[in-house]
Amino acid sequence: MRCLMAPPLLTLQNIHLTFGVTALLDGAELSVGEGERLCLVGRNGSGKSTLMKVAAGTVEPDEGERFVHPGSTIRYLEQDPDLTKFKTVMEYVESGLTGGDDPYRAQYLLEHLGLTGLEDPKVLSGGEARRAALAQALAPSPDILLLDEPTNHLDLPAIEWLESELKSSRSALVLISHDRRFLSNLSRKTLWLDRGRTRLMDRSFSAFEAWRDEVLEAEQLEMHKLDRKIVREEHWLRYGVTARRKRNVKRLSDLQGLRQQRTEHRGPQGQVNLQSSAAQDSGKLVAEAIDLNKAYEGRDIVKDFSTKIARGARIGLIGPNGAGKTTLLNLLTGKLEPDSGEVRLGTKLEMASLDQKRVALKPEWTLSEALTQGGGNTVEVNGQSKHVIAYMKDFLFPPEQINTPIEVLSGGEKARVMLARALALPSNLLVLDEPTNDLDLETLDLLQALIDEYSGTVFIVSHDRDFLDRVCTSVMIAEGDGHWTEYAGGYSDMVSQRGYGLTPLGGDVAPNRKAAAKAAAPARVVKRKMANKDRYALKLLPGEIDVLDKAIAKLETELADPEIFKDTARFTKASKDLAAALASRSEKEDRWLELEAERVEIEGE
Repeated sequence: MRCLMAPPLLTLQNIHLTFGVTALLDGAELSVGEGERLCLVGRNGSGKSTLMKVAAGTVEPDEGERFVHPGSTIRYLEQDPDLTKFKTVMEYVESGLTGGDDPYRAQYLLEHLGLTGLEDPKVLSGGEARRAALAQALAPSPDILLLDEPTNHLDLPAIEWLESELKSSRSALVLISHDRRFLSNLSRKTLWLDRGRTRLMDRSFSAFEAWRDEVLEAEQLEMHKLDRKIVREEHWLRYGVTARRKRNVKRLSDLQGLRQQRTEHRGPQGQVNLQSSAAQDSGKLVAEAIDLNKAYEGRDIVKDFSTKIARGARIGLIGPNGAGKTTLLNLLTGKLEPDSGEVRLGTKLEMASLDQKRVALKPEWTLSEALTQGGGNTVEVNGQSKHVIAYMKDFLFPPEQINTPIEVLSGGEKARVMLARALALPSNLLVLDEPTNDLDLETLDLLQALIDEYSGTVFIVSHDRDFLDRVCTSVMIAEGDGHWTEYAGGYSDMVSQRGYGLTPLGGDVAPNRKAAAKAAAPARVVKRKMANKDRYALKLLPGEIDVLDKAIAKLETELADPEIFKDTARFTKASKDLAAALASRSEKEDRWLELEAERVEIEGE
């Protein structure tokens, strides 16, 4: 008996949508089945949010079909929710519930998202409104959840809670996010929106970037082949046989078609060109904190904290919202005086900052004024003067945007402006407060590379676990009650050393410790042992290496004899034998080092 596949709950076919003269969606497609986990990825401005709105039914395409299976429920997380019609946040969240939904779920979700439900919607911040909208979308447990940047304005404990909540949900998911770890942990399929069209990969996001690079390389090869074909056809038309008139007309028509195909091809969007303006090196010691204490309104923010920060360090500051990350950062950089204790700053420090609230950006400024710090038409980068339009292009802004007011730019565009401003300033100390917000994956890769190559010191406040893992040499984490601990490595290294992740501000740490201990218990009961074959190899390898050393010495002596050059066969054989012996010795030495490191790790000797 043949098993029939269930029909999709939501289907978009051949979706076209044009803004101005640009085709934003050019035949895009989307299919969501029951329980599917799909992530939608693409460059900033590629149309991801627009396609999501078409799926939600809030935007009508110019062309194409949208089909929703009868009876299916869809909830969409809005980027800019309107709560003004409701008296309280709880009323807004409950408005999304239907008759069969659990009424207590609204309260449960709000509590985990840091809201009580009693807040007046008219006075909510943008972040609070987004969290309320997330609660409203999750509350009814719909058939399909369309979530556009659900981790925005969430701290790390809330992000990890949301991951757990979505993993246990029966709803099909369509996710847009710039958080690599979030997408990798939740997705099973990846839909790539690129130049208006969609490509589907039946694997999670963790495999996306390698697949994307393969697709782009194949496309580049096809364009190269097309270019060569056009050159051949042009040559034939100029110098080929002229007597066959009809055939010439046909080939001329084909050539025009090839040229049209090449002209209409939209290449991949360019990459941001990130480079920082370097100042002279700071002293080897950047900052030393000795018994720092800072409290506000009777609550300890930093308590008895000491550390030394050397030049070249990449320090991540991690903690729930309200834990005091910015306070500790300001103490370590000398912007804030401690209540007690001392901060000794190193010499020759020149600091550049990126502020997540973007208060330095005046809404009435044009893009040109923002990049030139208020006036002029040039930007100084690494001691060289660069025209503002050229600098705009480095950050993917077209020349026609030069007089665009800052207030009308998208979140991703404002993030690029802030990066451009910070990187133009000569510095040897870079302070990045939530630098990954609104940046696409490609720009995140370039920012990571810039941090890796930066000769100075970097402080990073971020909730992006993957980014912290990629760039940090150590992380400082809020343990609660003003206590901070520094761990070597990135976020995952901290979790490994600590035994558990972050807890919400004011949350009970003990259950997490118990859970971590319970989870780790089986690993401690089963003591790791070295395999017998590896232990035997470790014992034999030194003797085998000694034998090879003697053979190598003998062959080198033989090749040093001038008489060997008279016998070509003997010389060739000795040379080959020596090369083989050297390669074998190198291989055996590497294997011995690997096994010895494993033995030391297991036995601790």
